[in-house]
Amino acid sequence: MPLQLNTQHSQIKTPMKTLIHPTAVIHPSAQLHPTVQVGAYAVIGEYVKIGPETKVGAHAVIEGRTEIGARNQIFPGAAIGLEPQDLKYDGSVSFVKIGDDNIIREYVTINRATGLGEITEIGNGNLLMAYVHVAHNCKIADRVVISNSVSLAGHVHIESRAVIGGVLGIHQFVHIGCMAMVGGMSRIDRDVPPYMLVEGNPSRIRSLNFVGIKRAGLTPEDTKNLKQAFRILYRSGLTLNQAIASLEAIAENEHVLHLIRFLKMSQMQGRRGLIPGKKKMQDEEP
Repeated sequence: MPLQLNTQHSQIKTPMKTLIHPTAVIHPSAQLHPTVQVGAYAVIGEYVKIGPETKVGAHAVIEGRTEIGARNQIFPGAAIGLEPQDLKYDGSVSFVKIGDDNIIREYVTINRATGLGEITEIGNGNLLMAYVHVAHNCKIADRVVISNSVSLAGHVHIESRAVIGGVLGIHQFVHIGCMAMVGGMSRIDRDVPPYMLVEGNPSRIRSLNFVGIKRAGLTPEDTKNLKQAFRILYRSGLTLNQAIASLEAIAENEHVLHLIRFLKMSQMQGRRGLIPGKKKMQDEEP
């Protein structure tokens, strides 16, 4: 069924006529909660579902099998749910799923996944600034901040509360740990461990992300344990496996245990390994 100009609001199953701009193009089968707002010339496709109080800006395009939760703000020019930029894509049914309370700024692009039934997934409370590109099969957890003009290649995973600086690229299959901070214009071609601050080209681990740790509300005891883990990993001269064994012998803190799990997973087949540390890194809070 072809798209139709939204001149009759009853076609989109919402009684709130004033919330849908008359120039918006919305497929009759799209499912929009009655409180959704849609700006001028926005285009919403047949299989799209949008939850309560979400705002879709002017000229935004939302296509494919895309599910968007509640209270999201989608700014003008964003393109969500379009086909992946992947030569392997054969037209299979795949998805984009976006949670609640996200801010998706101007001209952000979020592609649907490549394989049959696969998902590009974004959690809750994230901020994606202007011109961010989220490629196929990426997974972004909760309360992540991604600055302007960042490009995520396919299958990138970002854990909660990570902060990604502007104007940088992240290689496909890279994982970025929770509360990590990536400095702007860095080259991220391997995994970034949780709680760490990474910067440079080639990128290196510089220190713990003290600012992110503090903002996340970790206790002084948590911070003390992470400092000890940092010293063992990057200041002791041990190999990675030796350092992990040392951490396992002393680790009781939940954050150190999460760090250990991440380090082990990064060594598994199919992963890209870890960004290395830098000599004489500062491990004390400035």
